[in-house]
Amino acid sequence: MLTTTTPNIEGHRIVKYYGIVSGETIIGANFLRDIFASVRDFVGGRSSSYEEVLREAKSTALREMEEEARRMGANAVIGVDLDYETVGGNSSMLMVTASGTAVLMEG
Repeated sequence: MLTTTTPNIEGHRIVKYYGIVSGETIIGANFLRDIFASVRDFVGGRSSSYEEVLREAKSTALREMEEEARRMGANAVIGVDLDYETVGGNSSMLMVTASGTAVLMEG
């Protein structure tokens, strides 16, 4: 499945538009991870535990979006957009949404 943030893919012609597809995931932050991230934020540096959670959430949202497109008969998703939001009490959960347009490309 070709997936891109651009409105087209060079060398490929869009022969059918299926419509908007999306994938969402919400991941709760681990209590211990929060404590270690707070310490890391206090002393400086990157929080690898949160970076891993972000990568996992993005991957899941993109995979769900691609699966929806595949079920429609698409072989590509164009114009992909990723959104990140914190949700829940104390912003304790991370929501990642991937959306784009499912299309059938030839070539």
